[in-house]
Amino acid sequence: MENLIPNKLINEKSPYLLQHAYNPVEWYAWNDEAFNKAQEEDKPVFLSIGYSTCHWCHVMEKESFEDEEIAGLMNKSFISIKVDREERPDIDAVYMAVCQVLTGSGGWPLTILMTPDKKPFFAGTYFPKESKYGRTGLKDLLPKIEKYWKNERQDLLASANQITDAMQQTTDSRFGKDFTSSIMDLAFRQYRERFDHQFGGFGNAPKFPTPHNLLFLLRYFHRTKNNEALEIVTKTLTEMRKGGMFDQIGFGFHRYSTDRQWLVPHFEKMLYDQAMLMLAFTEAFQVTGNELFKQTVYEIYEYIDRELTSSNGAFFSAEDADSEGEEGKFYLWRTEEIRKILGKDADLFINVFQVKEEGNFLEPFKGENHGENILHLLKTIHEFADENNLHSEELNVKVSQLLKKLFEEREKRIHPHKDDKILTDWNGLMIAALAKAGAVFDEEKFVRSAEYSVRFILGNLKTNDGLLLHRFRDGDAAINGNLDDYAFIVFALLELYEAAFKVDYLQQAESLQKALDKHFADDVYGGYFFTSDFAEELIFRQKEIYDGAIPSGNAVTMLNLLKLARYTGNLDYENKALDLSRAFHEQVKATPMGHPFLMVALEFMLSESCEIVIVGDEKTEKIQNAISVLRRKFIPNKIVICKNPKESNVFNEIYNYTKNLTEINGEPAFYLCKNFTCELPTNDFTELLNKLGEG
Repeated sequence: MENLIPNKLINEKSPYLLQHAYNPVEWYAWNDEAFNKAQEEDKPVFLSIGYSTCHWCHVMEKESFEDEEIAGLMNKSFISIKVDREERPDIDAVYMAVCQVLTGSGGWPLTILMTPDKKPFFAGTYFPKESKYGRTGLKDLLPKIEKYWKNERQDLLASANQITDAMQQTTDSRFGKDFTSSIMDLAFRQYRERFDHQFGGFGNAPKFPTPHNLLFLLRYFHRTKNNEALEIVTKTLTEMRKGGMFDQIGFGFHRYSTDRQWLVPHFEKMLYDQAMLMLAFTEAFQVTGNELFKQTVYEIYEYIDRELTSSNGAFFSAEDADSEGEEGKFYLWRTEEIRKILGKDADLFINVFQVKEEGNFLEPFKGENHGENILHLLKTIHEFADENNLHSEELNVKVSQLLKKLFEEREKRIHPHKDDKILTDWNGLMIAALAKAGAVFDEEKFVRSAEYSVRFILGNLKTNDGLLLHRFRDGDAAINGNLDDYAFIVFALLELYEAAFKVDYLQQAESLQKALDKHFADDVYGGYFFTSDFAEELIFRQKEIYDGAIPSGNAVTMLNLLKLARYTGNLDYENKALDLSRAFHEQVKATPMGHPFLMVALEFMLSESCEIVIVGDEKTEKIQNAISVLRRKFIPNKIVICKNPKESNVFNEIYNYTKNLTEINGEPAFYLCKNFTCELPTNDFTELLNKLGEG
């Protein structure tokens, strides 16, 4: 029976914390009150970290945190604290690092047992109520910890101190050497060795999209012309788009595939996955011209616009995997349902989308089949048309109509829970992706959507001191910004500048980078800490370069610094980027394929880069055409500045090195500098393209 008396989480804004507000566990949010109580009552702390769309977090809640027996054990012997990892990534990063060191793995829900002064002595992830399948249950674990706390306290405290001391030393790495292009060659060889030639992606199940791998491989192909790198990208993107990991009806990508074939996904949908995949599909289109990649970008936008865009223009965080208590229920179809809805067209649809009478959905971990289907393609629509002697365009139109019918029917179902908090960092990634796609496809609605979001973030999540906040929900902006918030918004602003050529975006990017340099930089060892110098003090101050589901804030910052150096002519940015790369040299050298976004930044730093300055009114046809051509081409290591002579006073004041760049003979002029050497300016855009090797 549901507990009708709320605990202290009832006053929180986080959807995840609010989901636990009626648990019989006497939860606290992470605050001084909780730790003071632990000190006063001489109890260890039970820390549970998760997020609102996490399937196994829901399972652990239902199984244990709603259970009166387990709640009784927790309330008697522990102070229990709930943390939303998306609200407090700083806390999550610290204790996830502890879990990985202690257990060799990590994930959510994350379970930490620690002293009242926040020092951990035990870590794990999901714990069932009862011990089974080799997993200790909370029913056995909690009394055991209580006994240790009472009878073997000194051993626990010694262990906690030892763990904390070891973690504190992890950020104190000395400056390493300078990277050379050989590190990118090594990264490529590692990707090639792990590439799945049959189904795309890397390794076996489970398979994650990790689009930043593909962003690096596209740049590697651009520099080396190694066709294998491009084949890895195109095969992976095509197979993901055809698979069940892509929502064929309502669009958008699910979190990851539980199998090697991209068929059975973990059904949650995350904003950051949509953003990074939109970037990858956009850039892959630039390289290949593959229309399926362009179509996928538009479909991701349609999903984002429909489901994850708030009325204020910013973007929500995620949609759950579960609905009506079952994972994937919203997305699955029985054959008889499809026949009833589509009538005479059902057979065609069933053949195209691989629907089976017996079903193709095997529940992950259980292997049970209940006659339900995940829609997916074995062949693209174009390939299916060719094989069956059908007209490709007509088939595409027909399939779209049938998908629309099923979509309208699916809308009547109970939708998965939506996490409607607005996170600064994830919005930054989405803004960057929309700006890049808007520029490449000359699509105004993409750019407009990006501008709405950035306006909201800068208007509501930026303080009067010019500092960022991390989370907005229910009218409340709160939580100090972290490295990712600054890095991803600067990244977004730089992409927006090249999509809209509004100098204000460059100014805002510089301002936030200066705040990052002031409050996050490690002046001793290089790089940037995840938290600021005025943030809450945790057991250690983390500094990370490894890419997870989203790119490392340090790697994105390195690329930002390199671009800002080119935009502004201020080589101090270049020096900071070089110091950052040296700070992580030894760590990256060990596993380069674990750091794809740093490889992206290194490709910019070590490959031939160029600055293009266009002087003239960007509204003229000549300049519009030139800009469109530059945007369509994949030239990853370029920056483009468009300087309107009518606004040159503003521009010259901020970016002084452009002061002497003027129109030539009253006509628009094109200036090109490559690898720190400048060519003569020209009125002829074709001449500029030839010098770029793109003519």
